[in-house]
Amino acid sequence: MMANPTLRQRQLAARLREMRTEAGLSIAEVAEQLLCSPAKISRIETSQRRASLRDVRDLCGLYGVADPSELMAFAKEAQQLSWWQDSEDVGFRPLIGLEAEAVEISEYETTTIPGLLQTEDYARAVIQGFLPRIAGDVLDERVAVRMKRQEILHKSAPPRYWVLLDQSALHRHVGSQQIMAEQLTQLAELSHLPDVTIQVVPYTVGAHMGFDSAFMLLAFDPNAGVADTVYLDTLAGQIFLEKPNQLIRFREVLNHLRAAALRPDDSRKRILEHRDLFVAQKG
Repeated sequence: MMANPTLRQRQLAARLREMRTEAGLSIAEVAEQLLCSPAKISRIETSQRRASLRDVRDLCGLYGVADPSELMAFAKEAQQLSWWQDSEDVGFRPLIGLEAEAVEISEYETTTIPGLLQTEDYARAVIQGFLPRIAGDVLDERVAVRMKRQEILHKSAPPRYWVLLDQSALHRHVGSQQIMAEQLTQLAELSHLPDVTIQVVPYTVGAHMGFDSAFMLLAFDPNAGVADTVYLDTLAGQIFLEKPNQLIRFREVLNHLRAAALRPDDSRKRILEHRDLFVAQKG
């Protein structure tokens, strides 16, 4: 089975960062030794840039690593292509790679149904609404990628997927009444999957810790050598957070919302009640 290039890149970044720290060198000192910019070293260590085989060789030599073969293999595997590497939607490639390896995904969404649970028509309406001038072929490609992402929920060993969904996402008209009715029907059906939990955060909760900060927390096998990661999708771009002090806040928000939200069975009833409203409007 081919290694996940996104995971390999992050594993390599973490190892290189650890080795530099153990060597007692700063990023600036490493950059000076290798005749490159500090920004390059920083981007390699934060997985924002792939390390070339030459980069790994030079860094291992500087850090006194006797046998760099494992790290060289990581660098090679990070350069392999998986299906999402062909996507034109460059910004989402790292997220898709992380989703594919996560053992648990927790998501809080404030405005729309999460991408992993969207119908094709709903996804098309969401993307087109956010990017009204998007070209038709690019729109088709983004919708297709979003649909393929959803396959992780149906594989033999799917991640544990826990969704906290603000009630406003059930109200918001995305597309036609029929699209909304079909979307909420699918949402209720997917809530029956053994590894999927959906909880609705009702309006009655009022102001809370999450409020308007949608995010996803991806957890990995402790033996994978990759830190758990928070993903934020913003107008300024995709943001990935993995420092322990950053993760604490988001885990606290998830625990708060899980306690405040409707129970899964009651959430499913709430979803179907909203579905029925759209069906009545459609009629």
